[in-house]
Amino acid sequence: MAYILPNVSPTLLQPKDKPSSAIFVPLSSTSTYTPSSQTKLEPPPPRGLAQVNRTPGAQDKQQDPRNEFYVNLGLAVRTLREDLPLIFTKDLNYDIYRDDVTFIDPLNTFSGIEKYKMIFWALRFHGRILFREISLEVLRIWQPSENMILIRWNLRGIPRVPWEAKGEFQGTSRYKLDRNGKIYEHKVDNLAFNLPQTLQPAASVLDLVAACPASPNPTFLWDASPTLSSCSWVDFYRAVKETLDRGELIIPQDCLACS
Repeated sequence: MAYILPNVSPTLLQPKDKPSSAIFVPLSSTSTYTPSSQTKLEPPPPRGLAQVNRTPGAQDKQQDPRNEFYVNLGLAVRTLREDLPLIFTKDLNYDIYRDDVTFIDPLNTFSGIEKYKMIFWALRFHGRILFREISLEVLRIWQPSENMILIRWNLRGIPRVPWEAKGEFQGTSRYKLDRNGKIYEHKVDNLAFNLPQTLQPAASVLDLVAACPASPNPTFLWDASPTLSSCSWVDFYRAVKETLDRGELIIPQDCLACS
């Protein structure tokens, strides 16, 4: 038996139920395709879940008008804060207003964006004609309600007339916004005058301004009667009003460069 065993093939000595290691060599090269390795990849989402994820899009569309309102509201507040102190030196940004915007003061009402633009054109022009210095200061900006912006301002001016001293008055601008956040109404009220004390005659100043009972925000009404004596502030108001009543800019804009 010692001479026969060496001639026996080694493969015959292995158990039948144990496969040869040579059989598993090709399988090792294909191990990256086994199901266990596929778990490392992100599986695609189920179709039902993808449809559920689209449903908030419809809700977002319903919220878009509110988002637009708050965006335009913030833009309006920022624009007004920047524009009002410069109304006598540069034009406004009219993107925050509707085309049918209405302007209201104690005596007048004007509608339309063209009329509104004309108001501030006349303020700049006649302000330079009648005053050596004129400026507006924003004192406070707040929101009493979601669709309203209130601005308390103070207007100062030094008339060109040598016998008139520096004067000033305060007022409130109320801006109403529509559901899209655009301004559709601008109302000026609560005017409180502090006219120059050296203005003569003093009685005519009292006649020009009629005051309501005392209050934290007293309201004053102009009396535009032509029989009353005038001052630079009254002339200023009348000049702006006459420009709007004519409905056209007769004075060329090149004159705005004058000082």
